[in-house]
Amino acid sequence: MKFYFTTILLCLVLCGVAFGQNSNGADEDYLTWNMKQVEAIGQKMRKNGKVGSRFSVRGINTERAINYKLRATLMSSEMIRASARYQQLLGRLSNEETRKLVEEAENAAELVVMVEIDPNEGSGVIPLDWRAIIQPKGLKEGEAGSITGRSVPSLKFVKALNGVFKRKYDYDVFFVSFPLVGADGNALIADDVSQIELIVGIYSREGTIEWSLPGSVREKMERLVKKGNEEND
Repeated sequence: MKFYFTTILLCLVLCGVAFGQNSNGADEDYLTWNMKQVEAIGQKMRKNGKVGSRFSVRGINTERAINYKLRATLMSSEMIRASARYQQLLGRLSNEETRKLVEEAENAAELVVMVEIDPNEGSGVIPLDWRAIIQPKGLKEGEAGSITGRSVPSLKFVKALNGVFKRKYDYDVFFVSFPLVGADGNALIADDVSQIELIVGIYSREGTIEWSLPGSVREKMERLVKKGNEEND
């Protein structure tokens, strides 16, 4: 009988170890990605757009650009891991150093979008009061659901938030932080939302970029809500 229970206990331990290894292994697949896989994720999360049209005019306001090229990268968990792996491949980082890059980026903000803007003609200056908003795709004017972001320049020092492509210096780069949970502890993106859009406004003009809402963003939002609820209990 003693041998029987010992055998069962040993099996449970071994199964638990195996399960843990499989879970961690799936979590850390990014440590084996090659550069082609890394860039494919980068292409998926980086979208192009434009603020204003090519027919826009600036009149006497020569300090303003005619229009602005726009590019944005949604820093989902998958994108963060691709960026960290990119840094690992370039810098010959250890797995542990790469894990720390991921952790730093995940903890830097609830959701980050790297926004790149290139003015077409004019002074080339981007006004300080430009704005960035994330909302469900197709949200009608006056409906609730928009999330206003804020530019956080210090995020440029977080390596795993810098994407996987070399910077084009025609573009000014901004790191915009968006909350996922409101002051009331509730998620800011509704359960039925599957498509989101980034709206970038400069003066009276706007440009829009769209993504399918990554599952990792939804999962992070749920974790943050749960954590808030536990802290308030």
